[in-house]
Amino acid sequence: MSGLSVTTPVPARLTWRYESEMPRVLALYERAKSAQWNATTDVDWSIPVPFGEPLPDDSAFAMASFEASPLAARGRPMWDTFRWELQSWMVSQFLHGEQGALVVAARLVEVVPDLDSKYYAASQAADEARHVEAFSRYLREKVPDPYPINPALAELLEDLLSDARWDITALGMQIIVEALAMAAFRLANSTFHDRLICDITRLVARDEARHVSFGVLSLEGIYAQMTSAERADREEMVLESASLMRRRFLLEDVWERIEVDRDEGVDFAAHNELMIKYRQAIFARVVTALANIGLLTPRVRSGLERLDLIGFADRSIRLPRA
Repeated sequence: MSGLSVTTPVPARLTWRYESEMPRVLALYERAKSAQWNATTDVDWSIPVPFGEPLPDDSAFAMASFEASPLAARGRPMWDTFRWELQSWMVSQFLHGEQGALVVAARLVEVVPDLDSKYYAASQAADEARHVEAFSRYLREKVPDPYPINPALAELLEDLLSDARWDITALGMQIIVEALAMAAFRLANSTFHDRLICDITRLVARDEARHVSFGVLSLEGIYAQMTSAERADREEMVLESASLMRRRFLLEDVWERIEVDRDEGVDFAAHNELMIKYRQAIFARVVTALANIGLLTPRVRSGLERLDLIGFADRSIRLPRA
């Protein structure tokens, strides 16, 4: 896929009310202004990335996962190959997702009804541009063969950008995609293998935490005012998005890259305990955000449980190194 073009008629809303109407969003905007960083000067790009070199042994839990995987027959070095390729794949998907978030933030400036939210959405667009810049440079300069966008992520972005309802776009990006990214960034020290990408993701995670907070502040209370049919539509969107994101983490593109039978690799990713725990860990942030906006309904909770995505909800997260 060389690119994605979506044409969607959305209303551009201007307001002549210049006094603050959402003080918590305005406070978030103030924090965003003081927390800006520069991807050129605040990241040490001289840090080497020894991509493909041997890695230290994992925990006993992770090594047991390797022994049970379709990689085991090709020897211990294949586990290191997989771990480096997984890092390349994840950072590549971060980059593609951040560009989607950049476009969504720009749209939200147009469609959100109050000026405080327009201020914050504009600051988020600047954040997302910086994230695209940082991840793009890392992949260009440090990774030999980055990945194209995963089909499941591309499908989700197209769905979100095709919908003219601003709350659907915000729900999908701010509550699902951004919360997943924030959780993944905060687990970087246990999933990535060089200091440079850990430094980048640490900086990006600070921004993403504000973005998720903005999503919660923008959407809290509105679903209680909707009809049952309107809420059901949003529930369906959440479950479809969660299914796509789960499918993304079955790693079809990685298995193909390292010449592992795709069906065998997908089956391993779907059922291996380490892989399940990672998906549950990053989805815990989504579950919390959904609860905060009143959309963790019995139907949504049941659907997430069927997808095996809700095991870490409501308790602290600590993953073994993988």
